[in-house]
Amino acid sequence: MFLSTEIKKAIEDAIESAPVVLFMKGTPEFPKCGFSRATIGLLGNQGVDPAKFAAYNVLEDPELREGIKEFSEWPTIPQLYVNKEFIGGCDVITSMARSGELADLLEEARALVPEEEETKDN
Repeated sequence: MFLSTEIKKAIEDAIESAPVVLFMKGTPEFPKCGFSRATIGLLGNQGVDPAKFAAYNVLEDPELREGIKEFSEWPTIPQLYVNKEFIGGCDVITSMARSGELADLLEEARALVPEEEETKDN
């Protein structure tokens, strides 16, 4: 498939829309495949701040679904980007979560829900 200028621009705009971007099948509330569901679960367990997260349902747009694979040179979906950098699919993300690399990456990207600061009144 030829990656059209419009699709390439749409993908670049999507990747720039938030520190953490997931191209997935379905939505975070209603994932349409087990790998997308697992990836959403991992990101939730890591404490990703919803305000710093964007998800794109590739099932809504066949050009996007094929285009993202060509753009990243990665054959499967879901695909995770952090700070505009392609990280990988479900297997890579699962491995990174187990090793602690994902937590470090998300913390470095300042994409986690801020921990409540303890009050200094005590």
